[in-house]
Amino acid sequence: MSQDKTSQSAPPLWRQLQLTAGVIQAVGQGVSGTAAVDAVPVALRPGVQALSFEVLRSLGRAQALRKLLAPRAPPAAADALLCTSLALLWQPEAAIYDDFTLVNQAVEAAKKTPAVQAQANFINACLRRFLREREVLVGQSESDTVARWNHPGWWIKRLQTDWPKAWQAILQANNQHAPMTLRVNTRRTTRAHYVELLQAVDLPATPVAESGLQLAQSLAVNKLPGFNDGLSSVQDAAAQLAAPLLLGQPLQASGLRVLDACAAPGGKTAHLLEWADVLVTALDIDASRCERIHQTLQRQGLIARVLANDAADVATWWDGVPFDAILLDAPCSASGIVRRHPDIRWLRRDTDIAQLVAIQARLLDALWPLLKPGGRLLYATCSVFKAEGIDQVNAFLARNTLVRIMPSPGHLLPGGKTQDASSTDNLLGDHDGFFYALLEKTAA
Repeated sequence: MSQDKTSQSAPPLWRQLQLTAGVIQAVGQGVSGTAAVDAVPVALRPGVQALSFEVLRSLGRAQALRKLLAPRAPPAAADALLCTSLALLWQPEAAIYDDFTLVNQAVEAAKKTPAVQAQANFINACLRRFLREREVLVGQSESDTVARWNHPGWWIKRLQTDWPKAWQAILQANNQHAPMTLRVNTRRTTRAHYVELLQAVDLPATPVAESGLQLAQSLAVNKLPGFNDGLSSVQDAAAQLAAPLLLGQPLQASGLRVLDACAAPGGKTAHLLEWADVLVTALDIDASRCERIHQTLQRQGLIARVLANDAADVATWWDGVPFDAILLDAPCSASGIVRRHPDIRWLRRDTDIAQLVAIQARLLDALWPLLKPGGRLLYATCSVFKAEGIDQVNAFLARNTLVRIMPSPGHLLPGGKTQDASSTDNLLGDHDGFFYALLEKTAA
């Protein structure tokens, strides 16, 4: 593909590659992609984020190719720029820029980056050799499992164990671009009317879930009609299941006391309040993230009690009055939303899973006593790993006798596939990976 035509005010490609390599280096050092991109100058942020996401989706392949070109790794900054370039070069049919433009600009980025200047000739030699031998080198890298699937080896093995018939489809879905999905605020408008508003600005959309719309293309939220007035919110179709699952018939009634534990940034909190006239307490352990809950609710004209507390440390925040319903969207590996956050796969470690499972169990055990008999707790994670889903719930059921599991989707796999026959996953469209289990407390 030839180089995109850009306006005279657009930043030079070398500058974008320089900043993108900085993001890739930061992720390699354990910094989240969001934080790394936020450190980029505002005017350059959208382009650098887009390039960074492309690189992260092919980082396993790029690292394997770099090893073939240079078995001894160069210094970290040079390695990041070299891998950034290889990730953008290795698939000619999907290339954003033509080969020689990208190579020339990558070398220019090296020359203008103090930590990489000494390796500029080395990077130039590696990239030009890659262009000469691309077909052979890519073929050789196919034997590397991490290169082929662009996920860490431990992640691939876990999926193979959990989903022996679907692991390849999960990995393929993770490497695709996720659709932009909206949730219409039905307290302020109807989905049909909002479709008309979208059509008026030439934005086709497909209905999904109870009140969702999947857009044909992504765009900035400030271009969505009525977004600032709270007519819609960005929320994946799988995440939109939480409120109707927890508050659906026959439980739905006005005045219910509902706890949304681990609530930030507030999307599910808002949906609970849109769905029914309930009294919501929204908790999050991070005070700065609680501010995001306030902002979400304010935009949509909704009110909840928001507390900055560790949900498991019940004595510090609970008033002693039992809840009718609890949503526990527990901290997890986020392995189901990798296509939206491609850095996650490179940040996580295999040892993280056991630690997260322990946190989830602690939260379940702490919050369950706060539920009224006959009340319901919805356990949710945006993970496709069974340790954080069905295995966690089975362990909880083994520890408790006064509980029954209600019809629930179970594991929803990314891209619109489910492994649970009881799921009503026929109208969700293209969704993220998720897990839901609805638990009801029975009388003693």
